[in-house]
Amino acid sequence: MTHKIFKYSIAFFLLTAVVFSSCKKLSDINHDPTKPTTADPQYLLAGAQKNAMDILYSGLQNGYISMHYAQYWSGNSRTDDSRYKLDEGNNATLWNNMYRISLHNLNEIVQLNKDKTSDPKIAAQSAIAKVTACWIYQVLADAYGNLPYKQTFQLGSGNIIPAYDDAQAVYSALLDTLQAQAAILDDPAKSDIATGDVIYNGAPKAWGKLAHSLMLRMAIRMSGANLPKAREIIEAHYAKAFTSNDDDALFKYVNAAPNKFPFNESERPIVDFFVSGTLVDYMQGLNDQRLPIFARVSDDNKDYKGMPYGWASADAARPKPGNFSIPGKQIYSATMPGILMTYSEVEFILAEAAARGMSVGGDAATHYGNGITASFNFWKKLTDDRSISDASISSYISKVPYNQADWKNVIGTQKWLALYPQGFQGWFERTRLQFSKPGGQPLFIAPVSGTMDPSAPMVPFRLTYLISEQTQNKAAYDKAVSAIGGDTKGTKLWYNK
Repeated sequence: MTHKIFKYSIAFFLLTAVVFSSCKKLSDINHDPTKPTTADPQYLLAGAQKNAMDILYSGLQNGYISMHYAQYWSGNSRTDDSRYKLDEGNNATLWNNMYRISLHNLNEIVQLNKDKTSDPKIAAQSAIAKVTACWIYQVLADAYGNLPYKQTFQLGSGNIIPAYDDAQAVYSALLDTLQAQAAILDDPAKSDIATGDVIYNGAPKAWGKLAHSLMLRMAIRMSGANLPKAREIIEAHYAKAFTSNDDDALFKYVNAAPNKFPFNESERPIVDFFVSGTLVDYMQGLNDQRLPIFARVSDDNKDYKGMPYGWASADAARPKPGNFSIPGKQIYSATMPGILMTYSEVEFILAEAAARGMSVGGDAATHYGNGITASFNFWKKLTDDRSISDASISSYISKVPYNQADWKNVIGTQKWLALYPQGFQGWFERTRLQFSKPGGQPLFIAPVSGTMDPSAPMVPFRLTYLISEQTQNKAAYDKAVSAIGGDTKGTKLWYNK
């Protein structure tokens, strides 16, 4: 399928991706997405951002794939997904839409702007497009492993079957790109607002902070495989990364079609998922004040009850749905923001970096506490939950104290909670850190009714490539499969080996 996705005209991309008549903010939308329009970079940027967020927070990709693999949720009537039977249609949509719409639009922006970057606004817009593309490529690399990168958009030169690049080499290239764009965006002379950006309304300084923060995300993820490189990146960029919740990178949805949060209950009840017993039980044990935000009480018993993960609906012993909690109202809100990255995540990265012996302007315990505090305050502000206070956060932290001897479990569990409902990032961190509860007791369980994929008895480490690649880009596919060690969900990525 890879070679087919680059054959469409620019009108098609705008037909499917552009939904903005003004891109200063999402609430300005009044555009008919069924009509092609001119290839204007501001529309391409807005369309790329929205398409990526719509896919990453769709019930089909986030819900049935990554929220299961992170073990935040478990299925209701459709339970094969939580037992690791991958829906190939959902898988293909993730891959194809990220390449065909988001990455194509972003590449088109750079090409349209390449001779105009003497204009500070255009230079900032191109830099924002490149940073956005780095974020998307990393998600794909962490989901699949090796993937098309260098040859992705070479249709003009006749290459319709792009080679797959080594994921570690892709990481290196993305880091180089982020550093170059951060230098542009950090430049005080380039403070002009770029058009088309929904996340920060085109502010270069904010995007510069995000570029530095994304470098931290990439570096900590590779720290187990290449600690010296991770140290180099983190120590060089932490001071310019996010420093408060005001820096959070959020895509702001509005309560108006077609720009509502992609998985919302404003027009119909959502009954597809339960919150997992893994999440509910752990949060209840800590009297975590975020639980009423993350989940709702069960219909029948009016208490918080998580579904034991991967329990098949066909099992006659499974209680009826009314016994279990579904995701919270905020999580299914039409105005729930699409989260790209938060300050809380940055602080947990710095906590781990300090635990690994890096110099990051504070000790691990301080950054760990900052990460927890930032997470609670994020949800407090978003939901106007006034029961969350400085005193209650401090009390919570005292129940989950930092322990250097157990840093992986201590940081891992709290980072996992803070990443909810970012299913993909929660899943990537689960497989990378392989953490347990503080003290070493297991947090995650194998699917109650058993896995449907023998290669992944406990959790998938990656998604398998599209079935269509085996025939339509066979040579590249075969080479990629050989390089990573097999096209199975149990194949570990380079930073997990």
